[in-house]
Amino acid sequence: MPAAKAYYLLFATIHEVLRAERLLKEKGLDVEIMPVPRTLSSDCGVCIKSAAGTDVLARLLAGMRGYRCFFFDGVEYRPRGTEQVL
Repeated sequence: MPAAKAYYLLFATIHEVLRAERLLKEKGLDVEIMPVPRTLSSDCGVCIKSAAGTDVLARLLAGMRGYRCFFFDGVEYRPRGTEQVL
């Protein structure tokens, strides 16, 4: 059975991942830090997984720049705007 649909946020450093996790959790979102899926790449090797949509994530992370967002539809990962800077 395919995995659930989710958004994956990739950052350049672990410090940015931890900062984003804290911001999102403070706003009540259920997020999970996990290893970056093998088909994606990342500078630090970990990412944030969330079921929240990109509009919600972009609004809550408005002060952060340079992260990339991918949507997993249960089969493949698709970039949400190539090299998206939100």
